[in-house]
Amino acid sequence: MSAEGLLVVLSGPSGAGKDTVLKRLMEKEPGIRLSVSATTRSPREGEVDGKDYFFLPRAQFDGLVEQDKMLEHAEYCGNCYGTPSEPIEKWQAEGCDVILEIDVQGGSQIKRKRPDCVSIFVLPPSLEVLESRLRRRVTESEEAICKRLAAAKSEIAQAIHYDYIIVNDDLEPAVDQMAGILRAEKQKSARNKDFIERML
Repeated sequence: MSAEGLLVVLSGPSGAGKDTVLKRLMEKEPGIRLSVSATTRSPREGEVDGKDYFFLPRAQFDGLVEQDKMLEHAEYCGNCYGTPSEPIEKWQAEGCDVILEIDVQGGSQIKRKRPDCVSIFVLPPSLEVLESRLRRRVTESEEAICKRLAAAKSEIAQAIHYDYIIVNDDLEPAVDQMAGILRAEKQKSARNKDFIERML
């Protein structure tokens, strides 16, 4: 069977529980790696280069873009952010599944560049539950919560363009669903052409 790992695009609105699902999945499935983004902004206190981000000078970042070594990239508030392709390709070659937790815009770029990727969208069971989760954080103003809810509706409208959706109502079933998707993807005949040819 195919020894190469999967490239997985994981998206969903703030409050859907992507981080929680992903953390639990990585505890249960040690062969999964989380992609690290690159940025031109300065490290914040406590951030570690290569773990939180790859902190790059602008010239180096631009060079990677020009050499087509970024799967996706964007500029936000004067700083650049992107996903370097080299670490991902290395992990995949080693047989690890690599997950990119990314917004829908970045996900769209990656799907165009890597149509072999598996795209998964994490949804809350309802907008009411999403609002409740955001309010329970008690870290943002009413205005910020309203902005997040408006952004969530816009993002959820893009879920139709993803291969799979997972409704994160209960953590363990959501994690099991994601693990099941990855297992099923590895069994697809299109990913195992070399194996089939060797059999013949």
